[in-house]
Amino acid sequence: MAELGVVTRVLSALARDGVDDRALAMRICRACVDGLDINGAAISLQTATVARQTLAATDDTAELLEDLQFTLNEGACMEAASTGSPVLVADLHHSAEVTHWPVFAAAVLESSAVRAGFALPLQWGAVNLGVLDLYRLQPGMLNDEQLRDAIMTADTAALMMLGLRTDPDHEGAGWLDHAVAHRAEIHQATGMVSVQLEVGAAEALARMRAYAFVHNRLLIDVACDVVTRRLAFSENME
Repeated sequence: MAELGVVTRVLSALARDGVDDRALAMRICRACVDGLDINGAAISLQTATVARQTLAATDDTAELLEDLQFTLNEGACMEAASTGSPVLVADLHHSAEVTHWPVFAAAVLESSAVRAGFALPLQWGAVNLGVLDLYRLQPGMLNDEQLRDAIMTADTAALMMLGLRTDPDHEGAGWLDHAVAHRAEIHQATGMVSVQLEVGAAEALARMRAYAFVHNRLLIDVACDVVTRRLAFSENME
């Protein structure tokens, strides 16, 4: 197992009691600023009922970058959301990637001092939950250790957001396993989805959480639909 990075260790130690999704997202963003060689961060989320929303931004520049991308429908964040892969731009002046979004790149350079940006999808299975956006005022790529930490942070953030939004009656236990231990319907549904997708129990539970997240439902309601066979999971469903 890969060693946890600086930011990932901070997130792993966070308690979730009394924390709503915006407060959690801001803690994640601030941990990125403190632990990585960046100047700002933002988290945007995608659901079925809200096209996209900025959940947290550490500063006005991070907020501006989100607004520009959503307005222009292009940029690193939008590409990471559509592809499910990290988008890393070492220099907005010279990187080849910016040719895909010339209007966004020009707007950023005109309205801010941002030179580098890194967009990391909050992805679970086939479902895109949102994007963690990082920016820096100086050009240059994250080093290998920072990049690993950033990617692990995005994965951890996705699990944390899934746990918080789909199981509000949390009691401070683990981000993914709490519901299985306390609710028979979820335990049964996890086994059924595990068979449907041919995956382990942890993956099956996470896929149910992802579905609940995207469709603005509680995990228990999704589990009940699975148990009563009103809902069956397939590999590419959202």
